[in-house]
Amino acid sequence: MKDDIWRRDEIESPCVKICVIHPEARLCVGCLRSLDEIAQWSRMTTAERQGIMAELPARGPRLARRRGGRAARLSGGE
Repeated sequence: MKDDIWRRDEIESPCVKICVIHPEARLCVGCLRSLDEIAQWSRMTTAERQGIMAELPARGPRLARRRGGRAARLSGGE
């Protein structure tokens, strides 16, 4: 039996299984989609998915600023 009958011609989800919503940007830190985009993904058209996929690389820098975590606290950083 061929697996081709189960193959779908659609854009795969950008989910990387790191599902944490950034509190300020309101984007998932794993896939960079908003909660609405994640919820609607399965009902979106190919064109809608392509539009979101095209925007994702530009969203990354919005989450890039880090506070420094433990190392910053110990060194007296921000």
